[in-house]
Amino acid sequence: MTANVTCGATELTGEEMMLFSRLRDMKLSGMAEALKKQFEDPNAGLRSADERIGEVIEAEWVLRYNKKFNRYLKGATLRYPAADLDESIYDPERRLDTTVIERLASCNWIDEGKNLLITGPTSGGKSYLANALCIAAIRQFKAVRYIKASTLMGELERARMQSDYLNYLEKMMRLDLLAIDDFGLMELDLDKCRDLFEVIDGRDGRRSTLVISQLPVIKWFDMFADSTYADACLSRMTDRRHAYRLEMNGKSMRIPA
Repeated sequence: MTANVTCGATELTGEEMMLFSRLRDMKLSGMAEALKKQFEDPNAGLRSADERIGEVIEAEWVLRYNKKFNRYLKGATLRYPAADLDESIYDPERRLDTTVIERLASCNWIDEGKNLLITGPTSGGKSYLANALCIAAIRQFKAVRYIKASTLMGELERARMQSDYLNYLEKMMRLDLLAIDDFGLMELDLDKCRDLFEVIDGRDGRRSTLVISQLPVIKWFDMFADSTYADACLSRMTDRRHAYRLEMNGKSMRIPA
């Protein structure tokens, strides 16, 4: 005789509990919970076998997708981890090229190893939009890292001092998308010029780099203490055949105090 086992507020039969436990033991917790929910639902029998099996499989897929997405999201160190391409991008006062943004959200440019340069005055929503594009890439399980330019320079300097420079560069080169924010808000002395070149050159033509700056691209050359490194970096970052551009010159998105 099959014993009944109570699970929560609903009594499951021994056979049902055995199936539930075996799925949990096989680390199929999404399927286990979905199957348990069906056992508890008195109307589950009204659905076809295909529907019920589909629900169980879909539950496991969603659970695994969300776990993987959250792992990639955490590794990206985004400033706005909940950023989204919401209806605000269609506000005419923001003067955004929404067709370009929609195409960028497909992430084909990342598959092609092209760069993206986002420029415009402060408070225009550049960082938020960049984070939203990073999340679009993460949803496709692309390896992403968002970092301020000053932090990147500091990490490169520490890596060099700790004899971990090559390993750090290798990590940067493996990223599908490296987003560098606040580019231009730091001085690029000779060492920093060299460090930036190593990062950009290692990714050139193979991995995409997203650069966010308050300064127009035409002024980037003046950031570099060494003109040779300026030419070398900018030719790789800004070449129109390998880099898309998005200017954000619309209204301020900063909420008044």
